[in-house]
Amino acid sequence: MFSQTDFTYMERALALAARGMYTTTPNPRVGCVLVKNGEVIGTGFTQPAGHDHAEVRALKDARARGKDPRGATAYVTLEPCSHFGRTPPCASALIDARVEKVIAAMEDPNPSVSGRGLAMLRDAGIDVRCGLLANEAYEMNIGFVSRMTRRRPWVRMKVAATLDGRTGLPTGESQWITGADARADGHAWRARACAILTGIGTVREDDPQLTVRAVDTPRQPQRVLIDSRLDVPLTAKLLDGAPLWVFCGKDAEPSRAAALRERGADLIELANEHGKVDLPAMLGVLADRGINELHVEAGHKLNGSLLREGCVDELLVYLAPGLLGNAPGMFDFAPPTTLDARPHLKFHRIDRLGDDLRILARFVETHGAASPDIN
Repeated sequence: MFSQTDFTYMERALALAARGMYTTTPNPRVGCVLVKNGEVIGTGFTQPAGHDHAEVRALKDARARGKDPRGATAYVTLEPCSHFGRTPPCASALIDARVEKVIAAMEDPNPSVSGRGLAMLRDAGIDVRCGLLANEAYEMNIGFVSRMTRRRPWVRMKVAATLDGRTGLPTGESQWITGADARADGHAWRARACAILTGIGTVREDDPQLTVRAVDTPRQPQRVLIDSRLDVPLTAKLLDGAPLWVFCGKDAEPSRAAALRERGADLIELANEHGKVDLPAMLGVLADRGINELHVEAGHKLNGSLLREGCVDELLVYLAPGLLGNAPGMFDFAPPTTLDARPHLKFHRIDRLGDDLRILARFVETHGAASPDIN
């Protein structure tokens, strides 16, 4: 169905999509390559929200080069949109340009599109094919797929630990368990995320900035704090810079709330029956605010709570070749009653970074994001 040439051009489109890794939120990361008579005549990738999508950028690029897109083949990493949002439909732009063929990596999971863009193209007489390098396109936009199909971000929990699963000394000292390569890689994952979440315990112990510093990024992810009683110190580094989103329970003191709002914090009261922050509901709120990928860097208590509530999709674990013995672990939750009842994960990737290991493991339960629709 697809030739080696098709694979080559779609790989180029995926490389273009990756150039929007940090900037397209809340839109998906999409790349487009226009090919005519064996020549690439235009390329593009999705710009920040409100600006051109990948297909329009590629068409503009072709025309800027003096190339006519009529009769061209468009390689797109995601189904062209069919609806008016902040920009006109990309499917219409391709139809108006009179391209001959569109090859898409995967269907758009957005219910407003979901096959309609491909149908529009077919109805216009364009040869449409879908499913080329679908898994790679899915990985590029795993958070967008999650938000569209589940109304929750893709949640990635990062932990750095010794080989015996310890995250620091009993005194709280944890800098640094892993080496420089692993720490820089952790910042690259921060940069990819739309938001970084932590808990009040981590703020008290470490006073983190939760910013990307070890790698270049054109924007900082949104910072999110879970703090049921609004105990965050007004001097916390998290309150510096862009507004902080703080999820709190129903027992927060009004005076504390007022003081934090004066510091620019956006407070979101979202309590469960125990007065604590309702974690699953929090994911829905984050999705409604356009968060595709949520990166968690918290302590063992919040980590355990998120796991217990089914709020984690994958673990990003850095293991250092050392031992700490009887010290805090990665997660704090009650053990299962049987081995079969334990949470099951599947290793997705295992890599070596300097002296450390990086393990990406995904939960195999059905709460994961939908797989790409390959046609």
